[in-house]
Amino acid sequence: MYARTLLCIASGFAAAFALPASAQTSTSTTTVAAPYSWLQGQRPYIGLSLGRIRGGAECAVTSITCDETRPAQLYAGTMVNSFWGAEIGYLQSGRLLQGGTEGRSQGLNLSLVGKARVSSAWGVYGKLGTTYSRTESSLPGAGFAGGTAQGFGLSFGGGVSYDFTPRLSARLEFESNDFRFGGGRDPVRSTSLGLQYRY
Repeated sequence: MYARTLLCIASGFAAAFALPASAQTSTSTTTVAAPYSWLQGQRPYIGLSLGRIRGGAECAVTSITCDETRPAQLYAGTMVNSFWGAEIGYLQSGRLLQGGTEGRSQGLNLSLVGKARVSSAWGVYGKLGTTYSRTESSLPGAGFAGGTAQGFGLSFGGGVSYDFTPRLSARLEFESNDFRFGGGRDPVRSTSLGLQYRY
């Protein structure tokens, strides 16, 4: 009696799980690509940018001088839809000068990205977020104390992109990051050119 009841229950569960599986198998030929169709053109991406950097907007004593350096940025991101996404990156500014004082800065950036398509190959985008920076200076100077400093600051930027293929593109970007130095925060602005790969 009990064995027959357990067998009936087991058979019912088996039938219940078998029906969705068989239905999915029978329609797999027509829906196999459907879950991925919305991702076309919004694949996750990685990129590397190199460029030139300038410190404060003015070459005053209280800001970083306009000594040009060559920053590097390694980043990764993804698009939620055709217009909005998020991006995280590692920044290395290289050598910064203020008078006779030399400093170096690096940071992690997290940004909200907005994109718009201009043509089939060209696009424009803007970024807004925050950068956690760590800076080191070799000698104390006016407004730029020696030692290390770290903290969060505002970041923003924008640029244009050009698609060579559906996966490979180039982008020209202007970006500003508020880095924390010993004497306070200074905007570190850069213009860079880089490659981006969607995988």
